[in-house]
Amino acid sequence: MVRFGVVGTNWITEAFLKAAAQLEDFRLTAVYSRTEERAKEFAGKYGADKIFTDLETMAKSGEIDAVYIASPNSLHAEQAIIFMNNKVHVLCEKPIASNTKELRKMIDAAKENHVLLMEALKSTFLPNFKAVKENLHKIGQVRRYFASYCQYSSRYDAYRQGTVLNAFKPELSNGSLMDIGIYCVYPLVTLFGKPAEIKATGYRLESGVDGEGSIVLTYPDMDAVVIYSKIANSSLPAEIQGEDGNIVIDKIHTPEKVELHYRSGEQEDLTQKQLSDSMYYEAKEFIELIKAGKTESDINSFSNSMITMEIIEEARKQIGVIYPADQK
Repeated sequence: MVRFGVVGTNWITEAFLKAAAQLEDFRLTAVYSRTEERAKEFAGKYGADKIFTDLETMAKSGEIDAVYIASPNSLHAEQAIIFMNNKVHVLCEKPIASNTKELRKMIDAAKENHVLLMEALKSTFLPNFKAVKENLHKIGQVRRYFASYCQYSSRYDAYRQGTVLNAFKPELSNGSLMDIGIYCVYPLVTLFGKPAEIKATGYRLESGVDGEGSIVLTYPDMDAVVIYSKIANSSLPAEIQGEDGNIVIDKIHTPEKVELHYRSGEQEDLTQKQLSDSMYYEAKEFIELIKAGKTESDINSFSNSMITMEIIEEARKQIGVIYPADQK
């Protein structure tokens, strides 16, 4: 049994707990919130025995083996390091940090304390993404990767009325690329590694974060095009184009239907069955790694997280998005 604590009592934590509850080795033991009232309410709802309003106290308590962090992006690094320095394994929501500087400190802390650190980017663990990876050779030499995730944010309505909610605050290291563009970038890195060149454009909101953007990434034998937005919708699927065929992915963030189209005109359905609670697979990976004594995932590895963060950081630089965390 792996005893978990959670930091953050929002909808994403609820989704994680619902998925993780299906694993027999998972047990929610502790909840952290800034207010005792909210901590008690959340702990009562999900059956946690302990509540905390101080992170250091929680980390030193001995009540948890691992923690799931789903706080604002700007807090990830500091909070994760507190837990790792107290020998607690960390599953940290994407994006794992504000920038590469923070991520390096997190990786150093994980190595120094011999604990597991993993970015909670669910897509790469899903059966339908694995189907893409396992069948990629069938399309021959890959020449292009295209991914789109454009979803109009409900919080943008408030923004247009003059209220800047957390999703559009640079002090929280937020914005379109960090929030949903990463779902296009991380799978690319997992499949093809580090690009040779990056060219990014985007629309910067008055609050200082990006509302939408596009990135063209160059590799020796192919290129990649990524588009993302929190201020407009898109229904475009993702696609990987090869010389012998192309793979069409319905949704890059949560692939549920995958088709292979051969150049001959033949088609092959690669779709795999997967649970509707898509965060189950990342939780399963994390717990299995802990039980195996591993301190790094082979899939959401330190290298993949770092390359992804390097791409995001360079794209932000080109668009002109600067966070307070970048100045530290």
